Amino acid sequence: MSKTSETAKAKATKPTAPKRNEVGAAKFGRDIFVEALEREGVEVIFAYPGGASMEIHQSLTKSKIRTILPRHEQGGSFAAEGYARVTGKAGVCMGTSGPGATNLVTAIADAYMDSCPLIAITGQVTQAMIGRGAFQETDMIGVTLPIVKHSYLVTDINDIPRIVKEAFYIAQSGRPGPVVIDFPKDVQQAKAQPVWPTLEQVKKGLRGYTQPDLKADELALNEIIGMIENAERPVLYCGGGIITSGAAAELKKFAEACNIPVTTTLMGLGGFPETHPLSLRWLGMHGSAVANWAVNGEYEKRKTFNDPMVKMNDGADLLLAFGVRFDDRVTGKFEEFCKHGRIVHVDIDASELNKNRKAHLPVVGDIKDALTRLNKMIAKRPINKKHTAWLEQIGEWKKKAPFAYGITAEIANSDHMKDHLKGNEDQCIIQQMVVETLYELTKGDAYITTGVGQHQMWAAQWFKYKFPRQFVSSLGLGSMGYGFPAALGVKVAFPDKQVIDIDGDGSFLMNIQELATANVEKIAAKAIILNNQHLGMVVQWEDNFYAGNRGHTYLGNPENRAQVYPDYVRVCNSFNVKCERVIYKKDLRAAIQRMLDSDEAYVLDVVVPYSEHVIPFIPAGKTVADMIWKL
Repeated sequence: MSKTSETAKAKATKPTAPKRNEVGAAKFGRDIFVEALEREGVEVIFAYPGGASMEIHQSLTKSKIRTILPRHEQGGSFAAEGYARVTGKAGVCMGTSGPGATNLVTAIADAYMDSCPLIAITGQVTQAMIGRGAFQETDMIGVTLPIVKHSYLVTDINDIPRIVKEAFYIAQSGRPGPVVIDFPKDVQQAKAQPVWPTLEQVKKGLRGYTQPDLKADELALNEIIGMIENAERPVLYCGGGIITSGAAAELKKFAEACNIPVTTTLMGLGGFPETHPLSLRWLGMHGSAVANWAVNGEYEKRKTFNDPMVKMNDGADLLLAFGVRFDDRVTGKFEEFCKHGRIVHVDIDASELNKNRKAHLPVVGDIKDALTRLNKMIAKRPINKKHTAWLEQIGEWKKKAPFAYGITAEIANSDHMKDHLKGNEDQCIIQQMVVETLYELTKGDAYITTGVGQHQMWAAQWFKYKFPRQFVSSLGLGSMGYGFPAALGVKVAFPDKQVIDIDGDGSFLMNIQELATANVEKIAAKAIILNNQHLGMVVQWEDNFYAGNRGHTYLGNPENRAQVYPDYVRVCNSFNVKCERVIYKKDLRAAIQRMLDSDEAYVLDVVVPYSEHVIPFIPAGKTVADMIWKL
């Protein structure tokens, strides 16, 4: 061997020196922090300043990051959630210490329940004052401990680059969720040279958060194929995990290859196109009767909860649960959910397996990877079963129990008819009609956000979702006031798309101040208020379980019940936001079109009856045999 060859060989085998970290020029902690956000690709932050966070705001004024000033920290944090939900990237919000920080807590809990990546930054009093009851001091680490993936109290300026990179990695990896960064003012004011770590370095120090192998076991996947081949009545039950993992295309390919009908959770809406022939729509408390029957079987309606369950038709003998958590609003009584079927549960979060409903085959793994490999297996070994009889049964159910609405006796005799229509009763606008018309006019291509209540369920029922991240709503926590701020966040992410908040008057009022944010920041999100002057969902429960006794659910003016209160047209106009009220059916379609045609924020106040109920309806903790599904 020549000397040249020997030298080359020696160089090739010589260990490579570790790459030196990038060291920046000395700067204030606040500036290091903002630069760290920039390095993570942050484009927008929803932030409300105060004494303990104003230093960071000073740095943000010199940053390329867009800072949006909400009119309440909760509104800003919900907007950050909306941004995160449709982009898949971490949304960023910030408040000062004390009440500014605690005003973020609802969104943090919401993000935790709905697996949404959120970075919540809170100012904190100086380290010397922590624990001394200083002005606006709150222990945010303690307050948020049960509702975060992780939290940081920044005590050393040199830790800022690492903490920020870790926070974004934790929030966005695995099962996404919120991370809190609590940032004392003295650390913001300190000065140091930042040392910028690499992602690889950061991941090495996060053993508890890094999972090197998120691939489902090969034998388990083969077992799934075998179970499908032996099944007569399979159903795919898919949740938010499909959307988070970006597995919508793989799911569609899998369902079509196996000819298996698909139902989703509310978090999973859009993960499988609801216009597809195999779609059962979504299931659960207010989900389609078809989906509930397909999973659980069809039963005679029980007269009382203690009566025996009498089966009419069988449900699934195999339930393929992908990226779901068997939420109680889906399952009803846990032990009765898919009682006669074998359950396969695939999820990236091992803690969800066998938590609420025991699975016959629990599988830990990334859904996209699992479906990709299942599709490859099927391509090599096609499943020839067409499940003809099963799909025919489902077809019969679809004809028997579609989503429906109409003028019921309760509506016909309601105060709404007397107070608002007065001889024009045929012009009554039913809530479902509004969503249905919106769907027609947008051709199903809009992004929809909602508040929480009856309107939320009707938005899910009467708008058929075609693509992932199209439906944005507070689902696990059920946070009223979520809809319009979330719509702002979605519109910021996608300024060229139609974004409409379908809301109730009670929910909209909770963050109505964000109309100012929409106007000042020129965010052209739209809102339709289904205004029934009541807390409609609570009213529905009062009607069903408390003989209609009203427990403080009326939101109007008790001294003038015929008045639409408050006057949203005047309120919105005071914010320089366009608004119009619609009472008659003949005016609805044109009004929605005017809203859609507007290039500014717009509110449509649609007056509707309070006596309408959401059906289907399975009472909490009950079974499909207790489902109300007919008008």
